Amino acid sequence: MTLVSMTDMLRTANAGGYAVGQFNLNNLEFTQAILTAAEEESSPVILGVSEAYIPYMGGLPYIYGMVNNLIDHYGITVPVALHLDHGSSYEVCIRALKAGFTSVMMDASHHSLETNIETTQRVTDAAHVLGASVEAELGRIGGREDDLEVLEAEASYAESADCLRMVKETGIDCLAPALGSVHGPYRGQPKLGLARMKEIHSLTGVPLVLHGGSGIPEAEIREAIASGTAKINVNTDNQTVFTQTIRDYLQNHPETYDPRHYLNPAREAIKAAVRDKMRLFGSSGQEKGGRV
Repeated sequence: MTLVSMTDMLRTANAGGYAVGQFNLNNLEFTQAILTAAEEESSPVILGVSEAYIPYMGGLPYIYGMVNNLIDHYGITVPVALHLDHGSSYEVCIRALKAGFTSVMMDASHHSLETNIETTQRVTDAAHVLGASVEAELGRIGGREDDLEVLEAEASYAESADCLRMVKETGIDCLAPALGSVHGPYRGQPKLGLARMKEIHSLTGVPLVLHGGSGIPEAEIREAIASGTAKINVNTDNQTVFTQTIRDYLQNHPETYDPRHYLNPAREAIKAAVRDKMRLFGSSGQEKGGRV
């Protein structure tokens, strides 16, 4: 299976009443775990790469090469999209597309609506020539993810009329409206703006994206999917289980020195967490080509 854009998988998810998970890549083990979980669950999957992780993981061409080679190595048959998460500029989005990424997020939500639309439209025009998909964000999603931080006072809900303008004037394939989710761990109980989410989906007709999917109660996840969300981003949950598994292993095996001894169980912990999310999102079993 070659890499694909998100467009068809998200439209199909909307029509089928489920969501596709975006699981962020942090290293080799994360990539292995997410790909094999998707294959075993017969689920489409989106591999997200945060801009802050590009230099850490060796650059965009290396990330593309690693993903492509692992798809061949494991014989992955389910649809896989390679997505730039929170691209901060037109230039980095173009670099990702040139490297082989099949999807990009142009996050100009910290600019004025006019600048956001103008920049996103330029990215969309370029991406669509290459058959790639584009995600945009409106409003400000609070919290911290990698090097991205939005303080609670700066967070803001997306306006329905602005969302309609964004979709009509840019031609984006999916939209992430800020509606109460946050990046990173939640402090207190999250409460999504589900009524506005449903209104935005009805107005725009495009699949919606829920950032900060880690820590949201299962009932709200299901309501978000019913309200038009077709893509749910998960990273913190996987990072937490990966790190905790390593801590536990080293505490119980202080004599170990071979990284495989603690990285293998950490990889399996991510794989189990991803499989659970795919079942919750309803994407498991949607691809007959995968192995169950």
